[in-house]
Amino acid sequence: MSVKKDKKPRANNWRFIRTMWLFFMTGVCLLILMFVSASIGLLGEMPDYTRLENPQTNLATEIISSDGKTIGKFYFEDNRTLMGFDELPNHLVDALIATEDVRFRNHSGIDVRGTLRATMYLGSRGGASTITQQLAKQFFTGLVAKNKFERALQKIKEWVIAIRIERQYTKEEIIAMYFNIYDFGNNADGIRSASRIYFGKEPKDLKIEESAMLVGMFKNSSLYNPLPNRNPEGTKKRRDVVLSQTAKYGFIDDDLKDSLIALPITLKYSPESHQQGPAAYFREYLRAYLKDWTNLESSKKPDGSSYDIYSDGLRVYTTIDSRMQQYAEEAVDEHMPRLQEEFFVQNTLKRNPTAPFIDLDKNEIQGLMNTSMRRSERWRVMKKNGSSDDEILKAFNEPIPMSIFSWQGEIDTIMTPLDSMRYYKSFLRTSIMSMEPQTGHVKAWVGGINYKHFKYDMVNQGRRQVGSTFKPFLYATAIDQLQLSPCDSIPDTQITIEANKYNNPRPWTPKNSGGKYGQTYTYKAALANSVNTISAKLIDRVGPQPVIDLARKLGITAELPVVPSICLGTPDISLFEMVGAYSTFANKGIYTEPVMVLRIEDKNGTILFQNTPNTKDVLSEETAYVTVKLMEGVTDSGSGVRLRTVGADKYTPYYKEIITGYPYQFSNPIAGKTGTTQNQSDGWFMGMVPNLTTGVWVGGEDRATHFRTITYGQGASMALPIWGIFMKKCYNDNSLSISKEEFEVPINLRITVDCNTNNIESNDSNSGDSLLDFDF
Repeated sequence: MSVKKDKKPRANNWRFIRTMWLFFMTGVCLLILMFVSASIGLLGEMPDYTRLENPQTNLATEIISSDGKTIGKFYFEDNRTLMGFDELPNHLVDALIATEDVRFRNHSGIDVRGTLRATMYLGSRGGASTITQQLAKQFFTGLVAKNKFERALQKIKEWVIAIRIERQYTKEEIIAMYFNIYDFGNNADGIRSASRIYFGKEPKDLKIEESAMLVGMFKNSSLYNPLPNRNPEGTKKRRDVVLSQTAKYGFIDDDLKDSLIALPITLKYSPESHQQGPAAYFREYLRAYLKDWTNLESSKKPDGSSYDIYSDGLRVYTTIDSRMQQYAEEAVDEHMPRLQEEFFVQNTLKRNPTAPFIDLDKNEIQGLMNTSMRRSERWRVMKKNGSSDDEILKAFNEPIPMSIFSWQGEIDTIMTPLDSMRYYKSFLRTSIMSMEPQTGHVKAWVGGINYKHFKYDMVNQGRRQVGSTFKPFLYATAIDQLQLSPCDSIPDTQITIEANKYNNPRPWTPKNSGGKYGQTYTYKAALANSVNTISAKLIDRVGPQPVIDLARKLGITAELPVVPSICLGTPDISLFEMVGAYSTFANKGIYTEPVMVLRIEDKNGTILFQNTPNTKDVLSEETAYVTVKLMEGVTDSGSGVRLRTVGADKYTPYYKEIITGYPYQFSNPIAGKTGTTQNQSDGWFMGMVPNLTTGVWVGGEDRATHFRTITYGQGASMALPIWGIFMKKCYNDNSLSISKEEFEVPINLRITVDCNTNNIESNDSNSGDSLLDFDF
């Protein structure tokens, strides 16, 4: 009886075992079926191998300086630049593996142990997604599923894609793709942008604790964002978890981990946007340049379509030197606030009821403001949207909240757009451009004082009256035609050029600033002190047309009236053209067209464009050299002498701090020319050393915005200090190799250039830069 009782339980056990195996095999078959269905696309679109090899990510166009630094990017949505695995530091990769997928190098896309653990503990002890699965999720599936069923299907797709990725790519390539695809917030798409934006450095230069912070952001870049107004405490805790994981798996020791955890998070937040960062004005110029380039037939893709500068990952190699660009921007930031402070002192409403304008009546000011309104972007947009003139005028007079510029930082205020326009017109503007004469390479480009608030580029877009900086073109013409020597003498007496001569509409008698005459000058001294009457005598001898012809050969395209007064610099010319023209003198008479772009590559490194220099012979080497020697007199003992001397600084009475002497004290050869226009509306300084030509302009948006007297309004006070500060910084950087040598003497020099300097007298506060009594 007992034997019979045992048979029934055994039968039940076998049935249970068979049932369990049946369920298990059914589950396995269903799982295999699901994988196969997902693989062939029955569960939704799956990427093919071509798409896996070329994942569809938007890549920003990268702007690269001549010294290999990224100075900006162009992008709409994704500020992403791809990095190779070998460009990532080991501690960054170690931190990722330790935190996200410690068995990454041992699995084939799916971590079975991690999956079983997550299933048994329902995710309470961590998830099971591998780095490869997370990459699959980033590339090919949405981050958020609508329901649990969709999430389950999504998970299956991730597994299939992860296995494909593991078969298609090496582990190193997968790591690099994962770092490149992630969005770290604040326009930091990918590890390259994140490293630059949060720490101001390339990924290879990251410290261990910095790498840990960025890896910590993979969990949630919005929640664990290090910016002060976000979640700094949570971000540090998350960083410390990453450091602990890195130590737990032996990538760093515990002592190092403890010392790093004790450190605070130190950021160097450097946002990368179109309105911020280095060389903003140049980058905006470059944007227009690239758009024009993409429209050329010779610049099309193989399929005939145009490149997209915002998503095709172009690499644009420019001539800009990041160091010199920084020094140029610093020079503006150091000089212009002080100059502006003095301008505000002289233009209080008590001292000048029409501030910031001088010598304008109420109707003239109203006309000026009306013209500015109609030229403004606000007017254009409202007009485009169908607003009437009356509606637009009303909007210009309604107070609204806004952030306005000041040299102490942005100010949040409530102001009418019309009042803000008048406020901005009170600020003096500036531009600086620096170029290598021999190559035409533009090394620095600053088009204004702040691109966000003053977008008009005064390097290339703006044209202003050039004053006495035009005179070297006259002297070069005279040297070429008449073989004049800088040492030849000429009396400073008044001259009248009669009506109808050289298209002169009426008799023209130019005057010197200060009204002094009777002295005898060498030509070198005459140019050094910008003596207007001697310039008039030269134009009377050579005629306006040859001077204009020379200017055209020097790259100047501005309107140049064929009248004698052109010798005093009446034309409006851009700084861009002036620097190119002056560089010809330093380059032995050879004009080299300014170059900004060296080459353009696609994302794979294929060269799409290579610059070819455009040069032409304009002057003989002798004429160019003699003109340079003439301009050396400007800085040796003329209107630019403050580059050499130490003396009482003219700004001192108005500064809150005492500044003793001029801080430049250059002893090397410098050829240059100051320029000051009618009523001190524009101040210029053009300066050259053998391998660098740099020009500076300072003035108001409107010519009615200017200093009342020449003490502050001359080029030597407004523009020359920026040149001096910039060059001082360049010379202090030995890696730049800016020349301090003499200009090279031509082999067959026949004209005498070594003069007795006793006759060259400096009259800095009474220079003849200003345009007085000219007619068109």
